[in-house]
Amino acid sequence: MASAYAIGLDFGTDSVRALVVDVATGREAGTGVFEYPSGEDGVLLDRDRPDLARQHPGDYVLGVERSIAAAMEEAAREDDGFDVRRVTGIGVDTTGSTPIPVDKEGVPLGLSDRFRDNPDAQAWLWKDHTGHAEAREITDRARALRPEYLAKCGGTYSSEWFWSKIWHCLRTAPEVFEAAYTWVEHADWVPAMLSGTERPDRLKRSICAAGHKAMFHTDWGGYPDEEFLGSLDEALLRVRGTLPDRAFDVSQAAGALTDEWAGRLGLPAGIPVAVGAFDAHLGAVGSGIAPGTLVKIIGTSTCDLMVAPLEENPGDIPGLCGIVPESVLPGHYGMEAGQSAVGDIFNWFVRRVRPDGQGHEALTEEAGRLRPGESGLLALDWLNGNRTILVDQRLTGLIVGLTLHSTPGEIYRALIEATAFGARRIMERFEEYGVPVERIVNCGGISDKNELVMQIYADAMGRPIMISQSARTCALGAAVSASVVAGKAAGGHDGFPAAIRAMTGVRARVFEPDPERCRTYDRLYALYRRLHDAFGVEAAQGDDAPDRAPGDHLFDVMKTLLTLRDEVRG
Repeated sequence: MASAYAIGLDFGTDSVRALVVDVATGREAGTGVFEYPSGEDGVLLDRDRPDLARQHPGDYVLGVERSIAAAMEEAAREDDGFDVRRVTGIGVDTTGSTPIPVDKEGVPLGLSDRFRDNPDAQAWLWKDHTGHAEAREITDRARALRPEYLAKCGGTYSSEWFWSKIWHCLRTAPEVFEAAYTWVEHADWVPAMLSGTERPDRLKRSICAAGHKAMFHTDWGGYPDEEFLGSLDEALLRVRGTLPDRAFDVSQAAGALTDEWAGRLGLPAGIPVAVGAFDAHLGAVGSGIAPGTLVKIIGTSTCDLMVAPLEENPGDIPGLCGIVPESVLPGHYGMEAGQSAVGDIFNWFVRRVRPDGQGHEALTEEAGRLRPGESGLLALDWLNGNRTILVDQRLTGLIVGLTLHSTPGEIYRALIEATAFGARRIMERFEEYGVPVERIVNCGGISDKNELVMQIYADAMGRPIMISQSARTCALGAAVSASVVAGKAAGGHDGFPAAIRAMTGVRARVFEPDPERCRTYDRLYALYRRLHDAFGVEAAQGDDAPDRAPGDHLFDVMKTLLTLRDEVRG
């Protein structure tokens, strides 16, 4: 019987990748990558507003066309069995929270002549932290009025999320806020565009985006209520009035591929387009996530995902980015954590510091010759803030132990170790609240390319590290969702368990922790925890760090430096 194929679209921070997959085996028939042309590596930046990070929605439209065309061209060339008529569905993942202001027809304001060059009218990328003050105010107000809202998102609302970005737009770019009929997550907008359901009254919003980033929960009937939002600013009620009381998971279709898009892409019209989700969540699906498995999607940042059956409610876990029913897998709670920068930290060192002109390969080689603790350096992994467990984007990086003899390779290794210690802290938070980590599967570009980083993670975390079979795991997870939405009758699958068994797996090599290196890293990690708590935990929250020494409190240092920076820059 001829193979059926699914297409997964993976919108990352700097590019979009399309993957054509044989749904019976998970074999990857073709792939295509399109790098966003706007800004710096696809990101619109502003030196005078260092917390700003935006993207042009026009890059997303062009990316769909170019990446799918390249993937299908490769599939036709390399796979004798490929037939475009056997493509049965499309799945989509994106970064998030990346909300887009749109008009009443669902068209992004950034595509209009009026706002084409206005950064505030573009997509507000996940790592945009301009709304840090609004996030703090939302947290404070929810603690007073709706503590249940915070309980479901880890106890603190983040500047990376939906409402803080919209409120900041209202305060700083009122002309954009007034022109926007509503705001739509990137993960929801692309499937709607492909299926002709962009109008806000037709668009299906994903439980993944709504539940983890926008305070949506069935316990209180959907998005935050009008009394709460009105207490922040009455103008936010206009946005709330455009939002539905229902959200959808990735086993459901956002709609069918329109005739127009079928013609532009060379695909069969009417094939289903799955409801979208965030890249990490579908990366977890592409890595074969199951209860007891911690999936780490390691790229520019990381997301750490676990699931638990709905009948085994894990309760509330402070510091996580939400525990949301069916945000990863139907029938399961999705639990999200993560680090705001990992690959971005390594890229910062290579591109900004430019140590002796060395690149990643040379620095990795030098770092690999060092033993744990040999450099005398220790770093904090907060160069883009802390996503979990402190949920504080006003934290910054730190390197302790520098001397006139410190080398680029030593610093590079210390930065790798810092991200590994941050990963360990997240793992411990899951287990502290009764969610056992029985298996770790890493995926993403760094997992695929850098063996030294994976070995350091195994040694620093004290656990074996497995690697996802696919080098394009997020796109593969999107293709898995497409195969489920297509259904068995169309050559797909009748549910996620069957699709995951058929299409995902791990590699034979496992990175095993070395006992001697683990002992050294245990000592370094104890020091990391002291720095972590001294700079990251308020004195009033001392119960979170009962072993902290008296007076070991530096919580205001990083934030005061940022405030001074902003004052000087005007």
